[in-house]
This record gives sequence, C-alpha cells and structure tokens, in this order.
Amino acid sequence: MPFIFFWTDNWEEAANILSAPFYWVFCILFGGLYFFNYYYLVPEFYQQKKFGKFWAILLALFIAFYFLKPFNGMLRQILQKTGVTYPPISLFRIDPVACILFIILVSLGLALRVIKQWRVTEKRALQAETEKANAELSFLKAQINPHFLFNTLNNIYSLSVDQHPETSASIMKLSNIMRYITDEATKDFVPLEDEVSCIADFIDLHKLRLGKNMTVDFTVSGTLQEKQISPLILMTYIENVFKYGISSHEEARITINLEVDDETIHFFCQNKIFAQPRVIERTGVGLKNTEKRLQHLYPDKHNLTISSNNGFYTVDLTLFA
Repeated sequence: MPFIFFWTDNWEEAANILSAPFYWVFCILFGGLYFFNYYYLVPEFYQQKKFGKFWAILLALFIAFYFLKPFNGMLRQILQKTGVTYPPISLFRIDPVACILFIILVSLGLALRVIKQWRVTEKRALQAETEKANAELSFLKAQINPHFLFNTLNNIYSLSVDQHPETSASIMKLSNIMRYITDEATKDFVPLEDEVSCIADFIDLHKLRLGKNMTVDFTVSGTLQEKQISPLILMTYIENVFKYGISSHEEARITINLEVDDETIHFFCQNKIFAQPRVIERTGVGLKNTEKRLQHLYPDKHNLTISSNNGFYTVDLTLFA
C-alpha cells in the first residue's frame, strides 16, 4: 500500500494501481521476502553458520524473482489501465527494479538481524560480567567479616587473660563492632560516620594492649555527614598497621588520618616496620582482597599508593565522590 504514494498523489490513479492484481503480487512477494529472510533464513541458516544453504536458498529465490518479474508485471498492468501500450515481457528480459529491491531487502533484513543478535549477545555478556563481579564481591565480603571478627575476638581474649580493667568496656565496643558488621557490612555502601565509629572502637581496643613506648595518632577532619563509603575498606589497612607496626621493645608511632571534603575521602596510615618473629595467622585475606573490592566498587574513582620506604609502611588512599 505505501508504494502508491511514491507512484502518484492522484486518487484515481491510485485506484487503478490498487485494482492491478500484479500490484498485490508485487507487495506480497517483496513483503514476504523480507520477513522470510529476517525471521527464518538469517536465524536458521546464517546465524547458525550454515552459509552454503543460506546463499543457495537466496540464489533460488533470486532466480524465481528474475523469472516472475514482479515490478515489470505491475508496471505493465498499471500502464494498460491508463491506455499506454507496454511492450510484452520477455522471459529473459531483466527486471532491474525487482533485482535492486531484492538485494536491498535481503541486505536490510540481514543487517538488522545481525545487529539485533549483536545487541543481545552484548547485553548477555554485560549481564554475565555484572553477575560475576557481584558474585566475586560477595565472596570477598564473606572472607572479610569472619577474618575481621577473628582478630578482634583474639584481641579481647588477650585482654581477658591479662584481667585488664577495661575488659568489660572492651566487650561492649566489640559488641558495637559486631553489630556494625552484622547490620551494615553486607551492604555496598554505608554512612561514613558509622564506619569511623567502628574504626574508633577498633583502635581503642588495640590501644589498651599497647605499651608506653607505642603512640597512636588517630585524627578525623572534615564533615562526615551525608558521606558514603564501602564498609571495612579502611579497616583492612588499620588491621595491618596493628599487626606489623607494634613492638614491645622499641618506640614507635602509628599514624592514622582521615580527611573529608566535598569531593574526596582521603585516608592515610603509616607505621614503622618491625621484623616479625613468627607468621601472623590469617594474613592472606586482607590487602589483595581490599584492592579487588576497590576495583569493583570504585572503578576509576580511587587512587591507592602503598609503599615501604625508609623502614615505614605507608598507605595513601583517596576515594572520589
């Protein structure tokens, strides 16, 4: 039907075209060609890599259209209705318009179907990558939580063995930490205030065990409200500080700074490196795990620098809003 509007804008001529049987043959043949190619030939043969059968069927269809000459037949009937003499159609006379339309419709159907399949494949690949990333992130979280609790419980146990007067207060802080891990740490992001509160409790627990020769500088500056952070991201580095930066014989300082502004969260920690007389348990989970979480949750939105220079271990992490 739309072909009429390319042929004429006169309603009488349009009626003559519609009354020509070959006009409907033309529409049905080329419409059927497009849908047959798009819905059957391409998905069943071309996309299944059966290229020989695909091109063989198209060649057979092209030969059929060549002998049917749908455009020449339609043109002859239309001109006859208007009184114009049209030469007889020879069996071997080429119908150039039909040939061009055949190629255009086949190419269009093939291109659209391939593009559609490419989009579906790309979407599936993206979904699979997202599901893989989420699964890996969940696995990382599952590793972090028991690891973190193990070290904290071990610390409380040491306090109780020493019958430290702050043991009961320490248990309450541990309770706060466990509540935080249970309720918040399974999320991708939590309020920065909650994270800092958990860090403060954790540092307080460790400070109770430090000798007089150890100093801990923990400072927080900037406005924490309305800021979000991935839970326990910073805690891994703080744990590392207390594992490797403590000595019962030498003086040392542990520095932990957190600076917050409108655009960034900047974390810095540093400790003196002491030779470890024994392998500390469960150290394999920490740093690499956290780096993977940063890659998942802060892609292109973080800078992390870790160095071991001049006898000091330094972590400098910036998270961008």
